[in-house]
Amino acid sequence: MTSATCRDRVFIDQLDVDAVIGVYDWERDIRQRLQLDIEMGFDNRIPAASDDVADTLDYDAISRRLSAYVAQSQFALVETLAERCAQLLQDEFGVRWLRIKLSKPGAVGNARAVGVLIERGQP
Repeated sequence: MTSATCRDRVFIDQLDVDAVIGVYDWERDIRQRLQLDIEMGFDNRIPAASDDVADTLDYDAISRRLSAYVAQSQFALVETLAERCAQLLQDEFGVRWLRIKLSKPGAVGNARAVGVLIERGQP
């Protein structure tokens, strides 16, 4: 199996972060909980062989960086925030393929959450 056909994933599920987000005036004055589910394509054979954390995709560092970024953001649209998070992962962590589900729990009264699911790069 070559790197091009490797389908390994590193994931972070239900990363909760409070942020200012929304288009309504009242949303600009409060912080709302957002939830991120992230999948990142990464060939795990190298860290599996070396058993060295330096060879892997550091999900702790990614979680901390994304949490800090989302917490300080003030976008109107979840679409914008999801796109910026994807770009951050590609630029700062070298992630070539990713899928981000960005949820805004409680935004619609009769739904658990609403949001977007984006995929960027080549698996």
